[in-house]
Amino acid sequence: MSEAGGRSSRRGKRPGRTPGRRELVARSLQSAQLCLEEQDYGTAYAHFLLVLSLAPEVKGRYKETFQYTLFKWSEELYAINRSQDLFNCYEQALELFPFDDVICNSMGEQLFRLGFRDEAAGYFYKAVKLNPGSLDAKENFYRIANWLVERWHFVMLNDKKRNLMYRRAIHKAIQNGCKTVLDIGAGTGILSMFAKQAGAVDVYACELSKTMYELACEVVTANKMENSIKLLHMKSYDIQIPEHLPDRVSLVVTETLDAGLFGEGIVETLIHAWKTLLLPPKPSESCGGGHGQVIPSSAVIYGMAVECPEIRRHHRVCVKDVAGVQLMKPMQFCSPVPGVYKSDSATEPYDTEKMNRVPGGYRALTRPFQALTVDFNSLQDLENIAAGKKCRLSVPVCEQGQLDCFITWFVLHLDNEHLLSTEPNEETCWEQAVFPIQNLPDDGYFVSPGDTVVVDISCPDCYLRCDFVTVSKANLPAGDLDIEAPENMVVGNESELCDVLASLHTTTLEDPTQCILESNEIALLNNVPYHEHFRAAMNKLVSSLMSRGNDFPCVNGGLPTGSPATIEPLYILDVSEGFSILSVIAAQLGHVKSYSSVEKHQHRITLEKMLEVNGLAKDCLEFWLSQLDADEEVLQRPKSDKLWSIIILDVIDISGLLRQEVMEKAAIARCLLQSGGKIFPQWIIMRGILIESQTLLLESSVQGTDPTLGFSIAPSINQFKVPVHVFLTLSTLPHVILSEPMDLLRLDMMNPYSNSLNNSSTEIKVRVCKSGQVTAVTFWYHLHLDDDIYIDTSSEGSHLKQAAFVLDTPLPVENGEELLLSIHLQNSNVSVTITRPQGEAHQ
Repeated sequence: MSEAGGRSSRRGKRPGRTPGRRELVARSLQSAQLCLEEQDYGTAYAHFLLVLSLAPEVKGRYKETFQYTLFKWSEELYAINRSQDLFNCYEQALELFPFDDVICNSMGEQLFRLGFRDEAAGYFYKAVKLNPGSLDAKENFYRIANWLVERWHFVMLNDKKRNLMYRRAIHKAIQNGCKTVLDIGAGTGILSMFAKQAGAVDVYACELSKTMYELACEVVTANKMENSIKLLHMKSYDIQIPEHLPDRVSLVVTETLDAGLFGEGIVETLIHAWKTLLLPPKPSESCGGGHGQVIPSSAVIYGMAVECPEIRRHHRVCVKDVAGVQLMKPMQFCSPVPGVYKSDSATEPYDTEKMNRVPGGYRALTRPFQALTVDFNSLQDLENIAAGKKCRLSVPVCEQGQLDCFITWFVLHLDNEHLLSTEPNEETCWEQAVFPIQNLPDDGYFVSPGDTVVVDISCPDCYLRCDFVTVSKANLPAGDLDIEAPENMVVGNESELCDVLASLHTTTLEDPTQCILESNEIALLNNVPYHEHFRAAMNKLVSSLMSRGNDFPCVNGGLPTGSPATIEPLYILDVSEGFSILSVIAAQLGHVKSYSSVEKHQHRITLEKMLEVNGLAKDCLEFWLSQLDADEEVLQRPKSDKLWSIIILDVIDISGLLRQEVMEKAAIARCLLQSGGKIFPQWIIMRGILIESQTLLLESSVQGTDPTLGFSIAPSINQFKVPVHVFLTLSTLPHVILSEPMDLLRLDMMNPYSNSLNNSSTEIKVRVCKSGQVTAVTFWYHLHLDDDIYIDTSSEGSHLKQAAFVLDTPLPVENGEELLLSIHLQNSNVSVTITRPQGEAHQ
């Protein structure tokens, strides 16, 4: 081609070129529309991709249609496991619309459900930055932020005493000659920065979490230490010399500790470090020259037997009768305490609690006892812990009461001068480990001064275990125990008997006399008012519906007396989450066919036994999910020509938030009700108050540079703060009430025209009743089963927790001042804006 011809091709117009492009665009658009009508989303997507690439000027006109096509095609790709093609489509879409928050958010959702959580967080965060008003993107980001940066990071960084003790111990070690440092499980990198600040020559830090690694990189850069701290995105087990470290280091610092001390793997981590990464230890603490040291240097674990009604009601069914349903004696309900009962959801052999904030408090039944000691600077000691050897202790009882659990805490010696304690009365970022006690005879839980509690301490799999063995009663002869051995079991001395009794706690799910329930499900069974309210409301509605159809009196669990066999019963569907006995309560009302949505085989067996114990016919109850092809079909007619009389929806999650997926079912449920039938609850009132709570602030974000001893960490980690805090117990949360309780939102499950259940907004005026600073709006719910009966989720004994929306910045208020609250609910995401009369808004 000549030079002139080349210039012509660039600067001039070739005859017919533009019309050809237009014709191709028009044909592709027509083909895309036809493919959409035929639901051929893959081909439609390809046509739209061509159109928008050739004619970028039409992007605005076809953006929404393109998004719809992309989302539909991606669902098909996901269904047939073509993940790479799915991601390629999104990358192509983002090349066309790089600043589209909807596509970014959707890309994050795809990544999240395929397990790429770190990558998903990046897209959610970008979507929020592109459109701060996108509630979908915010909700997704908040959900994943809780997983990527666990809330304890904020509490830990706000623990000034913890930070100060670590800094002093690190400074002392470095001044004594430890010049090369490895920070294992670096988190934000604060311990590494302490080391560099103290004069360490070389500082290395390893962090496995991609999010926390990137956060640490940002933090050390913000503090101008990016060139003096080498960050490694890996486990310490994978560090190689000289590939990652030039040589062994003289100091390892770590805070891979949980409430049970060992739960984050510190024992295995330090065994590996001593063998491959650390210089050999020196007998004294001074590690000058060629010797190694670990901070923390050692720890002592303490334990105590306690009485605690709150822990009891989450791990033992304490009632015999629930709203008329007898809980049968042969069946034992147990919580899945790991190591005792096998449970997929259990990962640690203990629960954790902030014991000084447990509702109802606790009472010590024994004095604190020393359970275990560990020297982190001794490889032999660490290996002994890892071997899991059991130590049996006999602990004298000093107070009368019910033996509900053991709690443990530890004193962490960073060196011979600086220590930290996690005991219940200490203000610290750590909780205590809780080991519930279960399956004793009814009178076996009561202990008195003079009795002795026998407990086994061990660390199988490097997790702390505190296993109850037995109680030796003061009024029994030596060697006699108050727990009977099984029949035909030959036992010898007390030691052998204790071993046998301990083995009785290794029950599996195969035991037909045991029903394993999650702790919140046991708390629900113990919540008698909840069940009584449901029984009363169901009975009223059943009686009303029966009076419309006939005047036959009802008998317990069967058809009306004298009624023709052709009369159909009323159909009640219980769609509660997890284990629920509401279907059995409904079956007791008479002339009712009850359906339960419980999924676990063991739970179905338990409900069938309940029918038998309570004199109900087996055909009074059916398990609905076993008759359906998929869970999504749970809301359908009980029979082709019949409708439901009552549908029970479990609308509140244990965390204190609305269940989005359940709320979405309400519209379908309304269409499946017979005339006069109801959804329970019929409507929901979200209640709330204004509060001032320093505790919520400390748990939501890092409060400036003071707690982090001058280091700038807050701006980086606070990007991951979330405004809504869940699993709160308002009765024990340290706070000051600044307003009277108020109705925030009303959600009508029976009226589709009142408002949207997944997208609701309202404004209310509230008068301040006490001067202070509004830091949060706490909220809970009244679940109205009818005009007269409602359930208060904040009541004492409720199995449900409360939640709070925490403001970005506290709002100073005066007594008597009037504020305007704007509340918005989208899906399960609650947002609150507080406006003064002059218009200044706080979120």
